[in-house]
Amino acid sequence: MYRFFKSKFYLALSLLVIVFTIGVFGFHSVTEMSWTDAVYMTVITVTTVGYGEVVPLDENARLFTVFLIITSVFVFAYAITVITEYILSRSTLRNIIQRKTLKKIRHMENHIIICGFGRNGRQASEKLSAYGEEFVIIEKNRNIIEKYEDIETYFVEGNASEDEVLQKAGIEQAKCLITALPSDADNLFVVLSARQINENLLIISRASQETSYRKLKLAGADNVIMPDRIGGEHMASLVVVPDLVEFIDNLSLSGDNTTNVEEIKMEDITPSGKEITLKELDLRRETGCTVIGYKTPDGEYVINPEAELKLAKESKIIVLGRPEQIESLKLKYNL
Repeated sequence: MYRFFKSKFYLALSLLVIVFTIGVFGFHSVTEMSWTDAVYMTVITVTTVGYGEVVPLDENARLFTVFLIITSVFVFAYAITVITEYILSRSTLRNIIQRKTLKKIRHMENHIIICGFGRNGRQASEKLSAYGEEFVIIEKNRNIIEKYEDIETYFVEGNASEDEVLQKAGIEQAKCLITALPSDADNLFVVLSARQINENLLIISRASQETSYRKLKLAGADNVIMPDRIGGEHMASLVVVPDLVEFIDNLSLSGDNTTNVEEIKMEDITPSGKEITLKELDLRRETGCTVIGYKTPDGEYVINPEAELKLAKESKIIVLGRPEQIESLKLKYNL
């Protein structure tokens, strides 16, 4: 709808320019008056001011003037209507969209909040969308919001370090917050504010400087990611172990019929809470997937766990398989 009004607005401006151009060239050619006089005559004619003729007008010139007056009246009326409608609709439409967004956010639970919609924020939103996660984006740049607000994304306009803005994004009901602002100081304020409002919130922060890592952890961030360091390590790994890195890069964590790695909660495998071993689970025979990792209830990881490992409550297993095997796994446990 916004783009529709915008196109009408540019059409109205184009018509005004066309009428003005026709008037200037018309007076200059019909009456042979100077370009300055032609501009003057066009302005007083299309605005219906009518101070008086610069030079005496013959019959052809007067007919052209009548044509120009009638045309300009309709064009000006249309332009004024469209411009007024555009200005009012832009403000009104923005308010309606924002009210509808905030209303939907109030009913959200266990969603994710992304602070900042720059490069890292967009990458995070794309990955969350691939997993079907519900998320809200906090962004203070109106131009960025207008650019992406047509892609079924919930935006909250404002500064993410302000408590009121975080509350509008539903931080009390959220399960995770990702702050991907370009400034480490801004990320620090967001982490402090978010942790104060919701103590149980999982907070993941971006950092640019090594010195900011410890500060963000002390402020309450559960994980701190440094994109530049990760990029450098990845490039170095391509030199040292290129085949291994390329193999890992080919593993897809999300997407339609392309997933190779999946994590499963024990509650999904044994809803009754019964503890079983990997041998009893026998995922390899049931689905073709291979268990490559195990996360204990305390958060410790076991790589390539033994078959006799007993799977405790509130733990997770990480499995590897071809896309069709992962799909079979999801169907078996209704994931």
